[in-house]
Parts: sequence; C-alpha cells; structure tokens
Amino acid sequence: MRIRADAGLLRGVAEARAPARVAAGILLSRIAGLIRERIFAQYFGNSLFADAFRGALRMPNVLQNLLGEGTLSAAFIPIYSELIEQGREEEAGRFAGAIFGLLLVVATVLALAGILFAPILVSAFLPGFTSERRAVTVTMVRILFPMTGTLVLSAWALAVLNSHRRFFVSYVAPVLWNAAMIATLVALGAQLAGGELVVSLAWAALAGGILQFAFQVPWVARHLRRFRLAFSLSAPGVREAMRSFTPVLAARGVVQISGWVDYLLASLLTVGALSALGYAQVLYMLPISLFGMSVAAAELPELSRRRSESASLLAERVSAGLERITFLVTPAVFGYLFLGDVIVAALYQTGDFGSGDTFLVYVVLAGYTLGLLATTSARLLSSAFYALRDTRTPARIAFLRVAVAATLGLAFMFPLDRLRVGEFGLGAAGLSVATGIAAWIELALLRRALRVSIGPHGPRPRAVLPILGAGAGATVAGLLALALLPQLHAVARAFGTLIPFGVVYLGLAQLLGCGTRGTGGTGGPIAQAP
Repeated sequence: MRIRADAGLLRGVAEARAPARVAAGILLSRIAGLIRERIFAQYFGNSLFADAFRGALRMPNVLQNLLGEGTLSAAFIPIYSELIEQGREEEAGRFAGAIFGLLLVVATVLALAGILFAPILVSAFLPGFTSERRAVTVTMVRILFPMTGTLVLSAWALAVLNSHRRFFVSYVAPVLWNAAMIATLVALGAQLAGGELVVSLAWAALAGGILQFAFQVPWVARHLRRFRLAFSLSAPGVREAMRSFTPVLAARGVVQISGWVDYLLASLLTVGALSALGYAQVLYMLPISLFGMSVAAAELPELSRRRSESASLLAERVSAGLERITFLVTPAVFGYLFLGDVIVAALYQTGDFGSGDTFLVYVVLAGYTLGLLATTSARLLSSAFYALRDTRTPARIAFLRVAVAATLGLAFMFPLDRLRVGEFGLGAAGLSVATGIAAWIELALLRRALRVSIGPHGPRPRAVLPILGAGAGATVAGLLALALLPQLHAVARAFGTLIPFGVVYLGLAQLLGCGTRGTGGTGGPIAQAP
C-alpha cells in the first residue's frame, strides 16, 4: 500500500512539473527564434528576399504540419501511452517502429516530389511572385523540403518522449535549428547580400533540422529499447492510429489550405505584405506555443491514461487547464493590443526594418491578437478530444473555422488595402482580423461538442474577471510608463514599459486572488504555472 501511495505521489509531482518543463523548452526555443528574427529583420526588412524566404519556408512547412507534432501526437500518444501504462513494452516498441517507418517513407516521397515540382508549386501558391523573387523562392523550396523530412521525424521523437513524460528535451531541440540560422547570418551577413545570403540561410535551416532530430535520438533510445523498425500496418495499434490520423490529417490539411490562401492573397499585394504576416506570426505564436502547447502537450498523455475515469473528473481537469491558460495568456493579449508597437519596434526595428514596417506589423499582430486567447484555449480542448479517441470532431470544426476565416479575410482584405502607411497597404491586417474572429467561433463549437462527452466545463467567471482586471490595470501602468519615458532606444523603451506592465499584472493578480484553483489533479495553483 505504501509503495502504491509513493508511486502515486511521484506521478503527481511529475504531472505538476510537466507544463513547466514544456514551457521551459519552448521558451528557450522561442527566445532563439526571436533572436533569429531580429537578425533576419536587420538584413532583409520587408524586402522581396524576406517575402521569398517566408514563402519558401511555408511550402515545406505544409508537409511538416500535416505529418508533424499536432497530427502525430493526436494519433500516436493516446495509443502508445496506454500500451506503456499497461506494461506492454514490446508491443509499444513495435508500434513506435512501425509509425517511424511509415513516416520515413511518406516524408521521403513528399520531399522528393517537392524538389522536383518546386517551380510548379511556387507558380500555383505564390502567383504574385515574379522574376527574381520567384527564382530565389524556387531555389529555396528545393533546399527546404528535405529539411522538413527531418523535422517530421523530430515530431515522432517528441511524441515518444512526451509519452514517457520527458518533455524538456524535445521542446528545447528547436534551439539548434534556430542556432544554425543565427550562426549563418552572423558569419555571412557582412560578406553576402540579397539572394546569396537568403539561399545560404536556407542551407542553414536544412542543417539545423538535421541537428534538431539528432539531438533527440539518444534520449529516445533510452526509452525504446524494444524498438523495431518496420514498414508495415500489422504492428499493434497501427491501424487504429491510422484511423485516428486520417481526420486529424484532414483538419491540418484544411488549416494549411487556409494558410496558403493568406499567403496567396498576400503575394498579390505590395512587396512586404507577406513578410509582415510572417513577422507578426512569430509574436502571435509565442504565447500559443509557450502556454497553450505547454498545457495541452502535458495534459494529452495524462488525459489519455485517465479517459476511463468519470466525466466530471475529466471536466475538472480541462476546466483547470483553461483557467491556467487564461491567466498566462491575458498579459500577451493586453500587451499586444495596447503596447504592440513598442514590442515590435524593440524586436525588429533595426537596419532595413524602419518605423513604417513596425506599424504595419503591429496592425497585423493586433488582428491576430483578437483571437489569441481562443486559439490557445482550443489547443487544450483538442487534446481532450484526442485523449477520448475522438479526432473527427476537432477536424470538422477546423473545416468550419477555416471557411469562416477565408470568407472574412476576402471581405476585409481588399478594402483595408486601400489604407496606406507610407509604401505599405494594410490589406494583410484584414487576414489577421479574420483569423481572430474565426478562432472564437472554433472555441465555442469545441466547447459545445466537448460538453456532450464530459459535461459542463470551462473557466469560472469569478476566476476570469480578476484576471481581466489585472490585465487592464497592467495596461494602464504600461501606458503611463510609456508616456513618462524620455526618448530612448527602442529596446530600452520596451524594457521601461513592459517591466511596469508585468510587475503590476503579477501584483494585481496576487491581490485579487487570481490563480488560486488547483490544476485539476496536480494540486498546484495556477499562479505557479510557468
């Protein structure tokens, strides 16, 4: 009895620390990504070469996103975690080996197809790219497609490690991908320019992808001692994983179509619109990755292990996770909406990236921010569905969200493009606003559907209102600090504004009692989440 109690205590401690480990790994990788983006902005600004890199990177990323972390985790982790929990390690090893073999074949075939058909892909998906911008994009697409194959295999490694509650390694591995590009820009930025430098950056991305996967291999090997590489559907759990994989793949596919619609339309606008979307998405994805993914990734294995428990316990766990996400993401929402220009300037405004570029990216970021909390919360709800072995419901809702975003984007984009800021139009902001609105529709539909399976759930109003109050108070403090600051460098200005913002948010959150609820089984307060 004592041994069982100790095992339960250890498991509880591991569960409590899981989101922190995910967040720590993501934080380090995102910091590396922000450093990469700042150096990238210094050399490329919103130029045609910045557009070309964003467009070229987007193409192979379709493959990565279709076969990568979100899709693979939904199909792999529930089955693999259950096999491990039941002590069926040999079957788990065979299952992991078969999935790896299938991913290897599919990623190789698609990567080769991308290399061969790069000119056709660029013409089809980036029709506004012509002459030099098109030629450079085609060259980079051929380099970046093989990189994506290695990143897909990295997603498999992440799924294995997450199932064994080893979160930090897989989420910190992208630091190596970013580091390879940072080193290339620093080493060659003064020697090369334009097309030569951006193509060198693509080669660095390929090298970084290889490093990212190789870094995880020793850790995966410790947990896959019964690993058996196979290229077959007959291994235990593979057919079930494929059935789960298909609707998630369809959902991810439609999301990629939505992303391509954005990029296709942006390619028809003035030079810089597409790269502005990319710059804004880096900041937009930061809290989603850091908080939404950390909570959702940590909860998926635990919800999968406990799907046979009572619905009320699952609802409690999901509700606590939503409150935790609200507490963590609210500062980003207020900060991006009211102080986003300060943040964008501090990160990007250097070299070829001027004040006009800053304003354009800020407006696009504000549009995305309208749906930031909804998008982040939807990550956790999707994980709940995956744990319940229901991958079809999130897929159907994703289709609807994409349709709404595309329709609204078309309606908003062209009128907004008539508004000019220097040489730039604001059409790209129409796409981001549409994305924000569609995110709230998706969240409402996910919650309604999940209520059928686990009953009432969601953050308590008495928990959310103090969090919003703390966010509003922090915004006032940040704006006052900004008004009182003398003329400073953009980075110093950001520190002088965001430090009071953060201190006031945390102080008011403590004063108002935000984050006093447990995490749905871990026993820790929300305020202690990363």
